[in-house]
Amino acid sequence: MRVVVADPPAYTPPYDYALSAALVRQGLDVRLLTSRFRFGAVPPAAGFAVDDSLYGLSTRLRGRHGRLAAKALGHPRALAKLATARCDLLHLQWVSAPESDSWLLRTRGPLVFTAHDLLPRRTARRTSTWRRLFRRFDRVVTHSEHGRRSLEAFGVPTSKLRVIAHPAFRSEPVRDDDGHTVLALGVIRSYKGLPDAIEAVLGLPEARLLVAGDPRIPLDDLRRAAGDRAEWRLGYLNEHEIVLALGAATVAVFPYRAELDQSGALLQAIGAGVPAVVYDVGGLGEVVGAFGAGRVVPPGDVTGLRTALGELLRDGEALAEARAGAAQARENLSWDRAGNEHRMLYEELA
Repeated sequence: MRVVVADPPAYTPPYDYALSAALVRQGLDVRLLTSRFRFGAVPPAAGFAVDDSLYGLSTRLRGRHGRLAAKALGHPRALAKLATARCDLLHLQWVSAPESDSWLLRTRGPLVFTAHDLLPRRTARRTSTWRRLFRRFDRVVTHSEHGRRSLEAFGVPTSKLRVIAHPAFRSEPVRDDDGHTVLALGVIRSYKGLPDAIEAVLGLPEARLLVAGDPRIPLDDLRRAAGDRAEWRLGYLNEHEIVLALGAATVAVFPYRAELDQSGALLQAIGAGVPAVVYDVGGLGEVVGAFGAGRVVPPGDVTGLRTALGELLRDGEALAEARAGAAQARENLSWDRAGNEHRMLYEELA
């Protein structure tokens, strides 16, 4: 079977490349259709072809307004490449322009979509747009039962929906944590709840916060609030820098608001054997709770967040159990398992 994995805006290269390699190991002929990633190196392509020519001009421009204009001009060409892709099935990871794509998106064969964020934040209120889009997909993948239920309630037919858990990004960091470091990992956005993480850590005299990621919000006030209790490793971190941060972490924290289905940063932490404390939003609580890989706290409960972090930092037995849970999760949430589940989904449409 010839499969095209498509991520036109190149939002998630680590996921795209890992999934494509897993599909190759399932015996599929895979091509990744995407854009050049602007922020750093991408993983090696393990047995699959890569075409990163979508939105070529916009990926070379620096100014945001210029990039958006170039992307708009290049969008018809991107849609044409999706429409003419020679394959038995196209698996779309992200939609570049929901408003136009809901009318114009076409493919030669079956079309699968992974709803990583269920309804992306910037266009979630445009419900009619997303209902039109979901009608275009033959199957829709979510990463959690929460995601499946949410899309069912939105009107996506149950027969189209499949749950395939987000795999863990496995790594083997050198453990050099000091026993009281709380890691906030990933791109820093408003919905990630960094103020809650700071407040919770400041309430634990023995704790320190390590913030590692590329900021997309102003940080001056947050840095003043955290003072000398936080270390900041800012910018787009390469794989080596991420592994160093994971090795320094005793526990990771994800006090997100309910704006996504699953977190790649959480799966990086679990993949390194680092337990996590999460708000019970999207599918975050499902994966942590299912394996005992940390603690699950009600959304917005900063007191509960502080209590859960304190328990893991102060109780060696509780921390050891959570680390064992994280180790079990990363064994179960493998890319080979996800590749097999995707192959079976594709065969439904063959």
